[in-house]
Amino acid sequence: MNQRTFMQRAIELAHQKMRENCGGPFGAVIVRDDRIVAEGWNQVGSTNDPTAHAEIAAIRKACGVLNRFSLPDCDIYTNCEPCPMCLGAIYWARVRTIYYSSTRADAARIGFDDDFIYKEVALPPELRKIPTIRIVEPRSDFVVNEWVNNPEKKRY
Repeated sequence: MNQRTFMQRAIELAHQKMRENCGGPFGAVIVRDDRIVAEGWNQVGSTNDPTAHAEIAAIRKACGVLNRFSLPDCDIYTNCEPCPMCLGAIYWARVRTIYYSSTRADAARIGFDDDFIYKEVALPPELRKIPTIRIVEPRSDFVVNEWVNNPEKKRY
């Protein structure tokens, strides 16, 4: 298989699942060793879960299939440039390469404008639109320190 084939599958998933009323027109596949290991599609509308984006679903499935939380030997193909949430998940999963077709400007034209989130993330917490308030609690440091000193922790 080649890159076009994987992208075509992501687009096919987006189209099929959109027509089935699963959610928005987005699909993604995770590829390892020239083989699709997981597929995902937007399920926000069908599950009432705002985090049920195609890329997130594909990452969750790939991690389950491969029985690990890191995907450094995997690539993701998505029919649209990932939103900030999905981009963060892709980085946390340590995916090797992101391939996309439509841009975030294309998504904005059809009502999926994530630009305000990109801007909000870059702001200091006190300047964001959603009030973000720090509550200093000493017990929080206790938990962090216990994690640091735990020799059996599973690092990620």
